[in-house]
Amino acid sequence: MTSDPLADLAAEGSATLRTDDPVLHDILEREYRRQSEVLTMVAASSVVDPSVLVTEAAVTVNVTAEGYPGARFHAGCAVIDEVESLAIERAKTAFRAQYANVQPHSATTANQLVMCSVLRPGDTLLGLHLDSGGHLTHGAKPSLSGQYFNAVPYGLRPDGAIDYDQVRNLAHEHRPKLIICGTTAYPRVLDFARFREIADEVGAVLLADITHIAGLVIAGLHPSPIDHAHVTTTCTHKQMYGPRGGLILMGRDHDQPQPGSKYTFADMAQRGVFPFFQGAPKLNSIAAKARALDRVSRPEFKVLMERVLADARALAKTFAELGYTVVTGRTDTHLVVIDVAGAGVSGLVAERALDACGIVVNKNRIPGDQKPPRVTSGIRLGTNSLALREMGPETMPDCARLIHRVLSSVRPVDDLSYELDDAVREKVRADVRALCARFPIRSYPLSVSQARSAADVSMTSAGRG
Repeated sequence: MTSDPLADLAAEGSATLRTDDPVLHDILEREYRRQSEVLTMVAASSVVDPSVLVTEAAVTVNVTAEGYPGARFHAGCAVIDEVESLAIERAKTAFRAQYANVQPHSATTANQLVMCSVLRPGDTLLGLHLDSGGHLTHGAKPSLSGQYFNAVPYGLRPDGAIDYDQVRNLAHEHRPKLIICGTTAYPRVLDFARFREIADEVGAVLLADITHIAGLVIAGLHPSPIDHAHVTTTCTHKQMYGPRGGLILMGRDHDQPQPGSKYTFADMAQRGVFPFFQGAPKLNSIAAKARALDRVSRPEFKVLMERVLADARALAKTFAELGYTVVTGRTDTHLVVIDVAGAGVSGLVAERALDACGIVVNKNRIPGDQKPPRVTSGIRLGTNSLALREMGPETMPDCARLIHRVLSSVRPVDDLSYELDDAVREKVRADVRALCARFPIRSYPLSVSQARSAADVSMTSAGRG
């Protein structure tokens, strides 16, 4: 035994798993090795810091604690209250918010509870169309948001940017009670102030979903919605390198009454999370959120986000040089969306062929897509995980050319299946493994000087490109 009971418990658990359940232990170990040897370029992915993983596995999971700090429905919550209070304060600090709720199990849950608190079945909401880069929870027909409410979609201008004039016209025509600004595959800056102007003109509540750009917002590299939107939601894993979970955040509107209600927006969130939408919170996840929120509030995190941006721009530039159509023509975030129809393949075939070669991307619909959602004409790439591995923009051409080598060698049978020579597959896999060995998965730098030095090299290289 050591003087660190948490370390002892983690070591005991790992040893017990290895000896008592070798089958599961082997599966988990193989997944760890897989992640180490593939290029994960899924925009919705990041790499969780080991200290966050350990925190999520802590004994806080043993506590049932319905309610909020100081107002629980169970005993034995004094220490747990400290954990949640710490997470709340760190969330407010990171996002410069005046209110934070750290209990939502996911950003989807956070979005749904806001909708169900603001709207009644059949009420109108306005959200970005799925094909234009919106999310399922922003009014897409397969989701609760598109089935229980009258979801009116807005879209893009011919240049690929959000059509704010269309947003205004649709808002005045349909008088929505809720307008959602947020994306899942839109690589441009969002004008939250303009969305708020439109919402105020029609008396709508504005919900900003920053799930994909939370890290950029924290780092000051993307405008913040906190004091523009009535309510802001995000997850904590995509760009915050934390556990899977959600946050609800508010700025200047937190103590203002909801339209037609005696309750404030903060009241709405408190009551909406518990008891309306969720039961007991996942205290282990909240502890892990607290740990991640501390890390993203440090100066070195901004350096990481600068690398994320530089990598995405270099990636988009290389794909354009290789002859691919980059959706919207550029990127302002970590996202790069590529039209692969010109390469003669569907998004699904591209995803499957690349996965077989050790490159993980996801198929994605593009504006005007004629293929079904399970097939698509595009792929979506992201640089969160690449940047964490300290791959700078000088490495992005290597990543893009590996993808191009696969897509230019694929012989599609149809939109679902393909043929690829074994020699090409094995050569790409070997090159991917070699690249991953050069840039192993790691935590982001522990010192600002280390991080700044690496970022200076990355930004200089991006400028040359």
